[in-house]
Amino acid sequence: MSVSLKASKREILTKSQNKILRENGQVPGIVYGKEKDPQTISVDEVELIKVIRSEGRNAVLSLDIDSGDKVDVMFHEYQVNPLKGELIHVDFYMADMSQAIDVTVPLRLEGEPKQGILQQPLFELQVRSKPNDIPEEITVDASGLEIGDTITVSNIPVSGDFELLEDPETTVASVLAPDNEVSEEHAEEVEAQESDEE
Repeated sequence: MSVSLKASKREILTKSQNKILRENGQVPGIVYGKEKDPQTISVDEVELIKVIRSEGRNAVLSLDIDSGDKVDVMFHEYQVNPLKGELIHVDFYMADMSQAIDVTVPLRLEGEPKQGILQQPLFELQVRSKPNDIPEEITVDASGLEIGDTITVSNIPVSGDFELLEDPETTVASVLAPDNEVSEEHAEEVEAQESDEE
Protein backbone atom coordinates (compact mmCIF):
# COMPACT_ATOMS: atom_id res chain seq x y z
CA MET A 1 0.00 0.00 0.00
CA SER A 2 1.44 3.36 -1.06
CA VAL A 3 1.82 6.28 1.31
CA SER A 4 -0.32 9.33 0.58
CA LEU A 5 1.21 12.80 0.22
CA LYS A 6 -0.82 15.94 -0.42
CA ALA A 7 0.33 18.39 -3.09
CA SER A 8 -0.85 21.75 -4.41
CA LYS A 9 -0.79 22.73 -8.06
CA ARG A 10 1.60 25.61 -8.83
CA GLU A 11 0.41 28.19 -11.33
CA ILE A 12 3.00 30.94 -10.83
CA LEU A 13 6.49 29.66 -11.67
CA THR A 14 8.71 32.65 -10.89
CA LYS A 15 11.77 32.47 -8.62
CA SER A 16 10.18 34.99 -6.27
CA GLN A 17 7.07 32.82 -5.94
CA ASN A 18 9.24 29.75 -5.24
CA LYS A 19 11.00 31.75 -2.52
CA ILE A 20 7.65 32.63 -0.94
CA LEU A 21 6.61 28.98 -1.04
CA ARG A 22 9.81 27.90 0.74
CA GLU A 23 9.37 30.62 3.37
CA ASN A 24 5.91 29.15 4.02
CA GLY A 25 7.24 25.63 4.49
CA GLN A 26 6.47 24.40 0.98
CA VAL A 27 8.84 22.69 -1.46
CA PRO A 28 8.37 23.42 -5.18
CA GLY A 29 8.30 20.32 -7.35
CA ILE A 30 7.31 18.73 -10.64
CA VAL A 31 5.51 15.52 -11.62
CA TYR A 32 6.16 13.94 -15.01
CA GLY A 33 6.16 10.66 -16.90
CA LYS A 34 3.89 8.13 -18.60
CA GLU A 35 3.55 10.39 -21.66
CA LYS A 36 1.55 12.95 -19.67
CA ASP A 37 2.21 16.66 -19.51
CA PRO A 38 4.39 17.65 -16.53
CA GLN A 39 2.58 19.22 -13.59
CA THR A 40 4.18 21.85 -11.37
CA ILE A 41 3.30 21.34 -7.72
CA SER A 42 4.38 22.11 -4.18
CA VAL A 43 4.39 19.84 -1.12
CA ASP A 44 4.73 20.43 2.60
CA GLU A 45 8.42 20.21 3.55
CA VAL A 46 7.84 18.58 6.95
CA GLU A 47 5.55 15.91 5.49
CA LEU A 48 7.96 15.26 2.63
CA ILE A 49 10.91 14.79 5.01
CA LYS A 50 8.81 12.40 7.13
CA VAL A 51 8.03 10.30 4.06
CA ILE A 52 11.66 10.21 2.89
CA ARG A 53 12.87 9.17 6.36
CA SER A 54 10.18 6.56 6.98
CA GLU A 55 9.73 5.09 3.50
CA GLY A 56 13.09 5.70 1.81
CA ARG A 57 13.95 7.12 -1.59
CA ASN A 58 12.40 4.21 -3.50
CA ALA A 59 8.95 4.49 -1.95
CA VAL A 60 5.83 4.48 -4.11
CA LEU A 61 3.68 7.45 -3.09
CA SER A 62 0.07 8.28 -3.83
CA LEU A 63 0.33 11.97 -4.67
CA ASP A 64 -3.00 13.66 -3.92
CA ILE A 65 -2.99 16.88 -5.97
CA ASP A 66 -5.60 19.50 -5.12
CA SER A 67 -6.46 19.81 -8.83
CA GLY A 68 -8.26 16.49 -8.44
CA ASP A 69 -5.51 14.23 -9.77
CA LYS A 70 -4.28 11.31 -7.70
CA VAL A 71 -1.23 9.57 -9.14
CA ASP A 72 1.27 6.92 -8.07
CA VAL A 73 4.74 8.47 -8.12
CA MET A 74 8.30 7.77 -7.04
CA PHE A 75 11.09 10.15 -6.12
CA HIS A 76 13.37 10.93 -9.01
CA GLU A 77 15.51 13.60 -7.43
CA TYR A 78 15.45 16.19 -4.69
CA GLN A 79 17.73 19.17 -4.21
CA VAL A 80 18.97 20.37 -0.84
CA ASN A 81 20.42 23.75 0.07
CA PRO A 82 23.98 22.78 1.15
CA LEU A 83 24.24 25.69 3.60
CA LYS A 84 20.84 25.48 5.32
CA GLY A 85 20.08 21.80 4.75
CA GLU A 86 16.62 22.70 3.47
CA LEU A 87 14.84 20.93 0.62
CA ILE A 88 14.54 23.39 -2.27
CA HIS A 89 13.04 21.26 -5.07
CA VAL A 90 11.69 17.76 -5.64
CA ASP A 91 11.07 15.79 -8.84
CA PHE A 92 8.51 12.97 -8.93
CA TYR A 93 7.87 10.62 -11.83
CA MET A 94 4.69 8.67 -12.39
CA ALA A 95 5.29 5.01 -11.66
CA ASP A 96 4.12 2.31 -14.06
CA MET A 97 3.38 -0.41 -11.53
CA SER A 98 3.58 -3.15 -14.17
CA GLN A 99 7.06 -2.24 -15.45
CA ALA A 100 10.37 -3.16 -13.80
CA ILE A 101 12.76 -0.26 -13.18
CA ASP A 102 16.41 0.04 -12.11
CA VAL A 103 16.99 1.63 -8.70
CA THR A 104 19.68 1.86 -6.02
CA VAL A 105 19.00 0.12 -2.69
CA PRO A 106 20.98 0.50 0.57
CA LEU A 107 23.13 -2.46 1.62
CA ARG A 108 23.51 -3.21 5.35
CA LEU A 109 25.76 -5.76 7.05
CA GLU A 110 24.44 -7.63 10.09
CA GLY A 111 26.38 -9.50 12.76
CA GLU A 112 30.03 -9.55 13.75
CA PRO A 113 32.81 -11.75 12.38
CA LYS A 114 34.39 -14.39 14.65
CA GLN A 115 37.67 -12.52 14.44
CA GLY A 116 39.31 -9.70 12.54
CA ILE A 117 38.00 -6.37 11.27
CA LEU A 118 34.92 -6.27 9.05
CA GLN A 119 35.27 -4.09 5.94
CA GLN A 120 32.34 -2.94 3.78
CA PRO A 121 33.50 -1.54 0.42
CA LEU A 122 29.98 -1.34 -1.05
CA PHE A 123 27.03 0.44 0.59
CA GLU A 124 24.45 0.36 -2.22
CA LEU A 125 23.28 -2.18 -4.76
CA GLN A 126 21.66 -1.69 -8.16
CA VAL A 127 18.48 -3.76 -8.48
CA ARG A 128 15.74 -4.24 -11.08
CA SER A 129 12.20 -4.64 -9.87
CA LYS A 130 8.60 -3.52 -10.25
CA PRO A 131 7.93 -0.46 -8.04
CA ASN A 132 5.94 -2.32 -5.37
CA ASP A 133 8.58 -5.07 -5.08
CA ILE A 134 11.60 -2.83 -4.46
CA PRO A 135 13.24 -3.83 -1.15
CA GLU A 136 13.72 -1.02 1.37
CA GLU A 137 17.23 -2.35 2.00
CA ILE A 138 19.25 -5.52 1.46
CA THR A 139 20.90 -7.10 4.51
CA VAL A 140 23.87 -9.46 4.49
CA ASP A 141 24.77 -11.67 7.46
CA ALA A 142 28.46 -11.25 8.29
CA SER A 143 28.40 -13.23 11.53
CA GLY A 144 30.75 -16.18 11.67
CA LEU A 145 33.22 -14.82 9.14
CA GLU A 146 36.92 -15.25 9.82
CA ILE A 147 40.06 -13.41 8.73
CA GLY A 148 40.45 -13.68 4.97
CA ASP A 149 36.77 -14.43 4.30
CA THR A 150 34.85 -12.37 1.74
CA ILE A 151 31.24 -12.06 0.65
CA THR A 152 30.50 -11.21 -2.98
CA VAL A 153 27.27 -10.19 -4.71
CA SER A 154 26.85 -13.80 -5.87
CA ASN A 155 26.64 -14.88 -2.20
CA ILE A 156 23.69 -12.60 -1.42
CA PRO A 157 20.43 -14.56 -1.08
CA VAL A 158 17.62 -12.83 -3.00
CA SER A 159 14.45 -13.15 -0.92
CA GLY A 160 12.06 -11.11 -3.02
CA ASP A 161 10.87 -10.38 -6.52
CA PHE A 162 13.89 -8.39 -7.68
CA GLU A 163 17.11 -8.92 -9.62
CA LEU A 164 20.60 -7.83 -8.56
CA LEU A 165 22.35 -5.95 -11.36
CA GLU A 166 25.85 -5.73 -9.84
CA ASP A 167 28.77 -7.85 -11.08
CA PRO A 168 28.45 -11.18 -9.18
CA GLU A 169 32.17 -11.04 -8.27
CA THR A 170 31.91 -7.60 -6.62
CA THR A 171 32.99 -7.76 -2.96
CA VAL A 172 30.44 -6.48 -0.44
CA ALA A 173 32.25 -7.54 2.75
CA SER A 174 35.66 -8.83 3.79
CA VAL A 175 37.46 -9.55 7.04
CA LEU A 176 40.97 -8.23 7.62
CA ALA A 177 43.47 -9.03 10.33
CA PRO A 178 43.89 -6.32 12.99
CA ASP A 179 46.97 -4.10 12.55
CA ASN A 180 48.71 -5.58 15.60
CA GLU A 181 48.38 -9.10 14.18
CA VAL A 182 49.84 -7.93 10.88
CA SER A 183 52.69 -6.23 12.77
CA GLU A 184 53.42 -9.38 14.77
CA GLU A 185 53.49 -11.48 11.60
CA HIS A 186 55.83 -8.94 9.98
CA ALA A 187 58.08 -8.97 13.05
CA GLU A 188 58.25 -12.76 12.95
CA GLU A 189 59.20 -12.62 9.27
CA VAL A 190 61.97 -10.09 10.00
CA GLU A 191 63.30 -12.22 12.87
CA ALA A 192 63.31 -15.30 10.62
CA GLN A 193 65.22 -13.42 7.92
CA GLU A 194 67.77 -12.14 10.43
CA SER A 195 68.30 -15.69 11.75
CA ASP A 196 68.88 -16.96 8.22
CA GLU A 197 71.44 -14.22 7.58
CA GLU A 198 73.34 -15.12 10.75
